[in-house]
Amino acid sequence: MLTKTEKKKVIEGFETHEGDTGSPEVQIALLTQRINSLTEHLKNHRKDHASRRGLLKMVGTRAALLKYVNKKDVGRYREIISRLGLRK
Repeated sequence: MLTKTEKKKVIEGFETHEGDTGSPEVQIALLTQRINSLTEHLKNHRKDHASRRGLLKMVGTRAALLKYVNKKDVGRYREIISRLGLRK
């Protein structure tokens, strides 16, 4: 789970304008943070299948958002991928 300060820091790092919380960049960054923390949780709790299902849903949502950004603007897509250290 992200704390309020961690979430605020991520939003400030990826916002496109003041007060931006809904742009694809912010949504992808927040999902990436949640995915990373849940991955660490699953390393210790291998049999937590409910959390694993949630992780897979988040990964799918992030992939859909990345696909949307790639379709709209390839430059933004490449910037997001490089800043978050994702594949491709």
